[in-house]
Amino acid sequence: MRLEGKTAFITGAGSGLGRAAAERFAKEGATIVAADVDAEGLAGTVERVEAQSGEIATHELDVRDGEAFRAGVDAAAEEFGLDILLNNAGVSHHRMDFESVSDDERDRVIDVNVKGVWNGCQAVLPHFEEQGSGAIVNTASLAGVIGAPQLSAYSLSKGAVVNFTRTLAAEAGPDGVRVNAVCPGVTDTPMPREGQTDEEWAKRKEEMSRHYPLKRLGEPEDVVNAMLFLASDEADWITGQALVIDGGFSCT
Repeated sequence: MRLEGKTAFITGAGSGLGRAAAERFAKEGATIVAADVDAEGLAGTVERVEAQSGEIATHELDVRDGEAFRAGVDAAAEEFGLDILLNNAGVSHHRMDFESVSDDERDRVIDVNVKGVWNGCQAVLPHFEEQGSGAIVNTASLAGVIGAPQLSAYSLSKGAVVNFTRTLAAEAGPDGVRVNAVCPGVTDTPMPREGQTDEEWAKRKEEMSRHYPLKRLGEPEDVVNAMLFLASDEADWITGQALVIDGGFSCT
């Protein structure tokens, strides 16, 4: 098992990519500390991980709260040890012209997507530096690499995550800490289908798939496979990378 004996702290673990990562990392032998603001979602993740005999603990956490993030990480490190941080919690906003994005909406997206990643890295680095090892995987987005019209605040936030990942990798590398990011294209998770019926989402999914050379959107497993690789010892000489996982969209 690729993560046997390791502990992974995963934010946004109550649904979507975070839940899928918790399940997969547990299958690979990791002890999971699942964090989310959604207590009900966390309970669902626990059920799925425990159904496969995985080890999991939970922490109700708003990633915007740096002090709470540090407290959660410190508690996890003391009880289980700590080897991996998956900074996955994130939000988006409805598509709209740049001029229509309110200050409150912009701040909401930046607070979760940027400050949340910042807070997570600040919380784990003292532990990783002390032990001389650790892997951080930040969830960015294809929108942070090539931009996304009418998703200006989201693109701004994810572009910041990409560049911050590179910066922190250079700074923390001498202490044995690796920092990478994944940049998914549109993936079939609750975020892109928010507010749509199953029928509406199926139609939109089919329409968007035409723009991808591989003729489909991503599935959570497509992204989690990359997260797993970057978190594992197989990526021991890989840091500062923003891995695009987009079915070829950025090639067209």
